[in-house]
Amino acid sequence: MLYYIFYPLRDLWFGFNVFKYITFRAVMAALTAFLISVIFGPIVIRLLKRLNFGQYIRKEFVEDLHGITKHKEGTPTMGGLLIIFAITVSTLLWADVFNQYILITIASFLFLGLVGFKDDYIKIKNKTNQGLRAKTKLVAQVTLGIAVALFIMYCTRIPTHLALPFTKNFVLNLGLFYIIFVVLVLTSSSNAVNLTDGLDGLAIGCTIIAALSYAVLSYVTGNFKMSDYLNVFYLEGAGELTIFCSAMVGAGLGFLWFNSHPATVFMGDTGSLALGGGLGVVSIFIKKELLLFLVGGIFVMEALSVVLQVAWFKTTKKRLFLMSPIHHHFQLMGWSESKITIRFWIIAIILALFSLATLKLQ
Repeated sequence: MLYYIFYPLRDLWFGFNVFKYITFRAVMAALTAFLISVIFGPIVIRLLKRLNFGQYIRKEFVEDLHGITKHKEGTPTMGGLLIIFAITVSTLLWADVFNQYILITIASFLFLGLVGFKDDYIKIKNKTNQGLRAKTKLVAQVTLGIAVALFIMYCTRIPTHLALPFTKNFVLNLGLFYIIFVVLVLTSSSNAVNLTDGLDGLAIGCTIIAALSYAVLSYVTGNFKMSDYLNVFYLEGAGELTIFCSAMVGAGLGFLWFNSHPATVFMGDTGSLALGGGLGVVSIFIKKELLLFLVGGIFVMEALSVVLQVAWFKTTKKRLFLMSPIHHHFQLMGWSESKITIRFWIIAIILALFSLATLKLQ
């Protein structure tokens, strides 16, 4: 929005010329989102407390874990509203609001945030750990995935083939199966971040790292010279997604100010579903879908631990982990919450650096 206001004024003052640079607007979007989060954070937390939107801590079947986490009972949740507000406002301020990729990404982000809000609200209202039915949530995610896939197939020049990391020319044309692939990416990314959100600062910290990586990847994809040099897919206009990812980084850092241990607010499904979905949509647009499984390796590990736990228990009637997702396994082993979170952050940073290195390895 500010691009259309100030850039045309460059003839009056040369300083307004900086608004044409994505790098400048991306930095400003991150700073704006951070300031919004930090300034409005206390207000949102007080409001959530006043509305009694507190976290419910499940006790049944998890007595050992309850003994460790019971002090979190009543901590304000649905803090994802703050994240969504900060990202949306800063993106609309600093990005090209007529860019189709920005519009679809923001729309998808807000849609999943609404699904998460409904899920959180039911949990708070009924004082239970059960929100929306899994089937209802899945239908919403699948519907969004189909809509995004159809938009790509009929309204953009984004190819529907699958490019593998570390390979130079190998591509796999998915055809109509591309719709199923997009649905899988969106549902898995949004749910994986949701499963990771179990320790103070864990999910938002890993999201910041992943978003920063995709800010770089989006910039390269939208820059003709850099994409040609690195032999990656070039998509005109995709550079604007750098601003969305940067806003996610800034909002995440601002939210982490309050979500760091001991957390004074939780993001809830409102934030986790929206953040995971936002990363998923960006990865699909810039053709770095498979790389998301490496960049978001912590999210994959958390989701995989749940799948393995269920499959192992159904097969052997025994548990593979003390509890899943896997961060709870380490909790029950006696690791402190901060130690688990920081070590997972370290792994996330290493995976992100390795993922960015793939740009030069193909």
